Amino acid sequence: MVSALLTALRVSLVTLLLTGVLYPLTVTGVAQVLFPHEANGSLVKDDRGRVVGSALIAQGFTQAGYFQPRPSAAGTGWDATASGGSNLGPTSQKLRDRAVAEAERLRRENPEAGGPVPGELVTASASGLDPQVSPEAALWQVPRVAKARGVDPARVRALVASQVEGRTFGVLGEPRVNVLTLNLAMDRQFGGAASPPATPLGAAQPVSPSP
Repeated sequence: MVSALLTALRVSLVTLLLTGVLYPLTVTGVAQVLFPHEANGSLVKDDRGRVVGSALIAQGFTQAGYFQPRPSAAGTGWDATASGGSNLGPTSQKLRDRAVAEAERLRRENPEAGGPVPGELVTASASGLDPQVSPEAALWQVPRVAKARGVDPARVRALVASQVEGRTFGVLGEPRVNVLTLNLAMDRQFGGAASPPATPLGAAQPVSPSP
């Protein structure tokens, strides 16, 4: 009995060391050597070297001169500490009311946009933190962004096109545009807005419009 207990304890200790210490340290070390940017959160910096967010986590943008991401059901919105969807089903009246309200807001803010509001701009992703939109959803917002910045819409469309990411490995997913990096590219090419382009890393609230 004692021998069996000691054997079990030794196996547990060895397993703990292998899976709880050595394996995590090895994986962390390899990641830091081979993929340091990704391993440290894919942080994005502005031209001043300030960390303004992560390429993996969406942020709220409310100023007219910036592209907007999908709406978020994570916490109070784009909260990286409360990632998740609304879990509302397709027959949910609450989901329908929220989508209708989002569509009405987008039409008010984008009166010169052509065609219907893209569906992804009125529905949250499963994580609530999807940092990307389709090229079509970004291009739909071009008239508003160009007007707010006093820039030729053709130049803004060209910038959007330059920010399109293709399918992963050429076959996985769909073409997409990272909203944060697109907005930073807008600031680099056309100048920044009156207030910071994105919420500080880890903040839950969206940027407020400039007065």
